[in-house]
Parts: sequence; structure tokens; C-alpha cells
Amino acid sequence: MKKIIYILSVICSLSMLTGCETTSDDPSKITYFVSFEIQGDEIMLVPVGTGFTDPGIIAMEGDTDITSTVTAKGSVNANEIGLYTISYSAANVDGFSSSVNRTVLVYDPDVTTDISGNYAVAAGSYRSLSSGARTSFSGYSVAVTRQAPGIFYVSDFMGGYYDKGTGYGPAYAMTGYFKLNPDNTIEALSSYVQGWGDEMDEMENAEYDPETGNVYWEVAYAGIMVFYITLTK
Repeated sequence: MKKIIYILSVICSLSMLTGCETTSDDPSKITYFVSFEIQGDEIMLVPVGTGFTDPGIIAMEGDTDITSTVTAKGSVNANEIGLYTISYSAANVDGFSSSVNRTVLVYDPDVTTDISGNYAVAAGSYRSLSSGARTSFSGYSVAVTRQAPGIFYVSDFMGGYYDKGTGYGPAYAMTGYFKLNPDNTIEALSSYVQGWGDEMDEMENAEYDPETGNVYWEVAYAGIMVFYITLTK
């Protein structure tokens, strides 16, 4: 009986040793994703009418320079005030694509009014739904930052309604850029809500009041609502 047990033990041991054999073939492979180095500024400021030259970009795949394979999309009209985006993209040897953007702000140097600062949503601001329902809100903070003469970045076109009011958080603020015209009217240049991946439908009746220092706009969103926002310092 002991001999049978011993033989079985030897067979099991040999089987285990056989199962532990390894192969020298290594299927693993290192892939380097494309990294970009933007030449010049990531946000470029261009006075209207002065022309624009793209400083370009350097693209590397590991230690290999693949700048010649980069594709640039987007154009800049240096004769028209606005916000422009140039997107640079390239793929590595394994076909994985990467991209990076440059923002170009074409501005009017003659617009010297600076309305940047920290604002509060004033009483009387509200959200109106297409159903007729209305929700008033106020007191939330909104930051306006000057990027170039007459060009400003805003922390939330919706006045903090979803970010702070409903508690959804910063991803649900509608950030973006707007321009201030010489007559103190305001035009939206861009907007984006990260949480939903969309933007405003349109902005209307937007203006800055130099007498009160207040900013007012009406922002339509998602096809079913309009935000009537007054900002005060």
C-alpha cells in the first residue's frame, strides 16, 4: 500500500513539474503614444488685422520625431474677431491616435473696457422651461476672466444653476468665452458643458451696463430651457 502511494506521489510531482514549464516566447510589446510639444503659446493672442502664422508643433513617438506625420485641422481668420481652434493629431506605429489643441483669440485692441471679476447671480435671475415652469435662483458666484482686450472667459453661463444649485458639481457648469463689443453688447464665442458634452443653443440680449456694472444675458439650452441671468459685483 505504501509503495502505491509513493508511486502516485512521484507521478503527481512529475506532473506538477511539467505544468510549471515556461516558454521563452514573450508576447508583450511596448507601444509609445504620440506626445506633442506646442511651439509658441497654447493660447495665442492675435490683434485683429495683423495676420496669423502657426508656430507649429513637435510630435514624438518615444525617441522618434514624427512631426512630419502630424495633421493640423482648423483655420484662423485674423481679420475677424473671435475664438479659433487648431487641432493637431498623429498616430503611432500601432495605429493609436493622439491629439492636442491650440486656441487662438483674435481680438480688438481698441476695446479697453475690462469687466473681469467675481460676480454674484442677482435676485430676479431664473430658469424658464418650455412647459412654462420657472425656477428663480440667486447668490451663486460666477467668475469672468479677461483673456485679451474685449475677450473674456466665464466660469458658468448658466449662473451656477446645475453646478451649485442642484449640486451636480463643476462638470455641469457651462464654461466658455464671450466678446465685449464697443457698444457694450456681448456675444458668445464658445460654450461647453463637460458633464453632458454639449453647448448652449444661443445667447440673446446680452450686454454690459457701465452705469451699474451689471452683466445680463439670456442663454437658451437643450432646446427646452432659457436662463435669464443678471450678474452683479
